[in-house]
Amino acid sequence: MSGETGAELTALQAVLAAEHAAVYGYGVVGGRVGEDRSSEARAAYDAHRARRDALARDVRGLGAEPVAASAGYALPFPVADSATAVRLAADLEDRVAGVYSDLVRAASGARRRDAAAALR
Repeated sequence: MSGETGAELTALQAVLAAEHAAVYGYGVVGGRVGEDRSSEARAAYDAHRARRDALARDVRGLGAEPVAASAGYALPFPVADSATAVRLAADLEDRVAGVYSDLVRAASGARRRDAAAALR
């Protein structure tokens, strides 16, 4: 595996790990967010699941085994109500954006465009 491919695979695995955590986190968000934000939380949950699944396929396409999800994740703060659920969603998006920016730097072509689109 070339250095370029190795860097891309490392970045892909990091994004996949972040998406696993985001899916878990949005499960918490969905359980606590108010009715007025529930459809937004569900859409974000579905989008992260879809990206997670696509990333796992990409990792396999590079001949590697996708990083597995953890059984659970430590939340950055207690999520007891709708306001803290919304705050958690924002935190999840910030964390995922950071690793997608690393993937933009490591990738090229369509994968780079997809990673840049995920940042938006």
